[in-house]
This record gives sequence, C-alpha cells and structure tokens, in this order.
Amino acid sequence: MAEVKDLEQLPETAPEQAQEAPQTPAVPLKERWRAMPRKKRRRIIRWTAILLMLAILAAILLKVFGGKGGDAQVVTDVVQYGSITSVVENSGLTKAKSSETITLTTTGTVMDVLVAEGEKVTAGTPLFVVESPAAETAVQKARSNVEGYEKRLAQAQKDLAGLNFSAPFAGKIMLKDEHPDLQVGDEVAKGAAVAELNDDTRLRLEQYYSYAYAGDLYVGQSVNVSIPALMTSIPGTVEAVHMVSRITPEGSKLFSAEIVVNNEGSLTAEMAASATVTVGGETVYPYEPGKLEYYRSTTLTTTVGGTVLANNLVNYLQVSAGQVLLQIDAQQSESELFTIQQNLETAKADLEAAEKNLANCKATAPIDGMVIGLTMQPGDEIAANTAVVTISDTSAILVSANVDERNISYIKPGMPVELDQWGTPAFGTVETVSLSSTVNNGVATYPITISVDNSEGTIQVNSYINFKITASENDNCLVLPLQCVRKISQEDGTTVDVVFVKGSRPENAIETPMLEEEIPSGFWAVPVEIGISDNSNVEIKSGVEEGTEVFTQIQSIQAYG
Repeated sequence: MAEVKDLEQLPETAPEQAQEAPQTPAVPLKERWRAMPRKKRRRIIRWTAILLMLAILAAILLKVFGGKGGDAQVVTDVVQYGSITSVVENSGLTKAKSSETITLTTTGTVMDVLVAEGEKVTAGTPLFVVESPAAETAVQKARSNVEGYEKRLAQAQKDLAGLNFSAPFAGKIMLKDEHPDLQVGDEVAKGAAVAELNDDTRLRLEQYYSYAYAGDLYVGQSVNVSIPALMTSIPGTVEAVHMVSRITPEGSKLFSAEIVVNNEGSLTAEMAASATVTVGGETVYPYEPGKLEYYRSTTLTTTVGGTVLANNLVNYLQVSAGQVLLQIDAQQSESELFTIQQNLETAKADLEAAEKNLANCKATAPIDGMVIGLTMQPGDEIAANTAVVTISDTSAILVSANVDERNISYIKPGMPVELDQWGTPAFGTVETVSLSSTVNNGVATYPITISVDNSEGTIQVNSYINFKITASENDNCLVLPLQCVRKISQEDGTTVDVVFVKGSRPENAIETPMLEEEIPSGFWAVPVEIGISDNSNVEIKSGVEEGTEVFTQIQSIQAYG
C-alpha cells in the first residue's frame, strides 16, 4: 500500500488561518492502520475480499448472459424402437381376510373365560362359558312357534288347492242336465260334479285291419282319414297298434290300430271316419268305418266346498290347461295363507338366531386366528346384544386399494404385487378388480383387492401399505417422449391423440383447430394410437413409423457475446 506524505512537507498557504484555528496534526495511514485493533483490521480485510469476489462473479455473469437477446430453437425427437414398462404405485389399507365376532343377544352370567386377548386359537377351541336361562327359554319358544305355523300352513295349502278350480288339460267344457247351474254366491258341496271336459284338440279313431297286414302298420305311420260328413280326407297318424284277435262273422281275424287326427275346429266326436294306409303300393282298408272320439275326457269334480266367487263353466267353452274355471272363497284363504307363510319364515329366522345365541353361551372359535377385543371375565353380567369377542385370521390379509382410470384396464386378477409397509417387504396377488368407479376431482378410480400371505405375521393389519404393480410392459415397441403427443379436440367434439410430423404433408395428416400452443411451420398433425406409458415415454401403436421426426417443443436459447 502506497504511503501518504506528512502534511509538514506541503507548502504553507494560509499561515494566518492556521494560527487562528490550529488543526490536529494528521496521523499517517500506515500508523493509523497499525493503531487499529486487530479484530477491526480482520473485519475490514474480510469484507474487502468478499467485495472483490462479488465483482469478479458479476463480470463473469455479464460476460455469459449479457450481450444480445435470446433466440428460439425447435426441439424434435425421432420415433424409435425401445422398451417401456407401466407401473402402478399407491397405498392401500390392510385387513384380515377372515374375521368373526361373537355377540350374545340375551342376558347371562360369565362362568368361565378360557382364552386371553392376543392368544392364537384354532377353529373349535372353547372360548368361554355363559349361563343364560333367557337363551334356553328363547329357543323353546321359537321352536314351538315354528311347529305351530308349519301345521297351520299344511292345512291352509290343503284347503286352498280346491279354491281355484282349474282345467287339468286343454279342451271343451260340456254341461249336462245333471250338472248344477252355479251362480256367483251359490254354495257348492265338496265332491260335486260340475261339468265335463273333453279334449277335442285331437280326436281318436279306432280301426280294425286284417291280420294279413300284421306288421305293415306301425306307430308313427301316416294314414289317410276319410270323413264322409265333410266329404274330405285329412292326414292322421298311427298312435298305437294292438294285436288283439277279433273274429268277424265271415271268419276273418282282425287286429286294431288307434289313429289320431288334429282338429282344426270342424271335427267332433261321433263323426263316422275310415283310415286307409298304403302298403307296397296297395291301399289297405279297414274292416269297417269307425267313429271319432275325444282324445281324452274327464268329469270335473270340486275338492272343497264353499261359496262360489267366480264361475267360468260355460257350455262348449274352449279352455286351456290350467285355466281357472271356478273360484271358491279364494280371497280370504289366499290372504290367510300368505300371512301364515310370512309368519313361518319369521319364526324360522327367530329359531335360527335363538339356537345360535344359545350355542354362543358355550362358544368355540369359528375360525383359526387371534383373539382380539375380549371384553369379559368370570362373574361379569352380560347385557343383551353385547359383542364379547372377535377372532381374526391374520395369516391371510387383504389390501383394499384404488387404481386410476388410466391404468385400470391393465390390472387383471392374478397379477403379482410388490408390497412395502414401513420398510418391510412382502408380495401379494391381485384378487378382484371392480368395474364400478368413484369420481373425485374429475378422476375416476376403481377399487381392487390384493391378497397377501401373512403367515409369518410381518404385515400389520388395519394399517396402510404401499404397493407396486407392473401393469404392462413391452420390450420391443415404438416409443416417443410423452411431451411429443398432444390431445386435441376435433370439430365434432371428439378428442384424438396426435404427433406433429416434420417434412412434407403425410397422407394421414388431419386439419387441427386453433391450438393454444404454437406449432412451427413444416410440421403436420398425424393421429396416433398410444399404448402404455411410464414417467417419460409412451408407446406408439400405430400412426407413424420408425425414424419419423416429430415436434417436441420450442426451447429459448441466449446468444452470448
């Protein structure tokens, strides 16, 4: 440091003034520096060094960032083959896969407790003994109620069977003089013959043929049935062949055949008819004409007595099988039957609950697991509807988790899962995937369950655990950085994934509406089908080929100088 000369060596310019106001003699800087306290000198040196370093740094920054304004550079990427893996990571809540709670529904006194909280038990292990007279009484009362309602139901069903009197088969109602003329409100006796029902949808014809043609007629064979009254012939079918032995006055031996014809509405019983059959080109005639008969007939007889509520017994009425023909006191009986059925179901449920509660008074473990939540000790009085013990099997646990809509389509039952709970690793398997979603903040998530073998007990239940699922992977596919793919809206309101291809306009290029982002000239929007993605890349399944150069982004750069 350069020294400053003493003031005594300077020329005297104003001696008078100096005499009037004498000045304190100046101390040389070097001496003043030496006279400073050492602590103060160090502080000055330190601040001087800091200021010097800041000046040097400012000069460097000015050289690097000073100068001319920034320019824009177009960044592109090239479609190329690579590998990609889509991983789903999240956390879920663990719970025991199997858990049972025992609840006593009646009051009782705890006589003995045979297990302790935290103890591991197997199915069938005795847990406790509770003395409960109320539970025994409840079972007896419930069983008596069930037996009573069963007897009442059996009788009601027996009575009701005849209240809705219906046709046993399709046919035509025939009323005869001996049948009562029933009106609504009339009383009808049990076992009364009220009508005849004849099945005229088909008619039967019995014909006799010479034994010379035995074996030529068979079941299912088609025949021609002549109806003289209608002056027509209709087809028929052999339904049965009976090798009887009828001898005619002329000494001929005959067998019989039952012929069935369908009735289109113009045939009735007692019509004369003959059935001929062709055998080896020869027409075989019956010994004599026969008469058509109803295919089947029955007398309709009531099974209960009572007041007629409705009567559909109309002479010559065509009815279908099961059609109600007569109603007798049905409304009150049906209501009573329904009430009995409901009461019986309730009584059975009460009996089942009472028996279960009585069994719980001397409960055994329903499953293998650990005793948790034991809330009793000998001598305690147990109130009704008290949960006294819970057993959970923690050797197998379930993890309840959610997967977002972007990845749920890749998650399938049976997929392996990596788990981690506070640094403890484990492995599981996707057990179920729900198709019902929940939407929060515009994002749909789908519940899944993960099953985990926890036989070593390393995973804590009722706690959160992290999981990782490799949703999908592809070792040889076309990939691009995520920022190369844009989702744009089209005029029809649909959206499409596109990349902007450099060069001449491709054949599959599409027009795009106004975009918020500026796309450089020379790039064309091309629709692409994307697949799986990871944190940086996305699979390109179709739309562009390997080696295609696409727009990524515009990056600002600074010119130095």
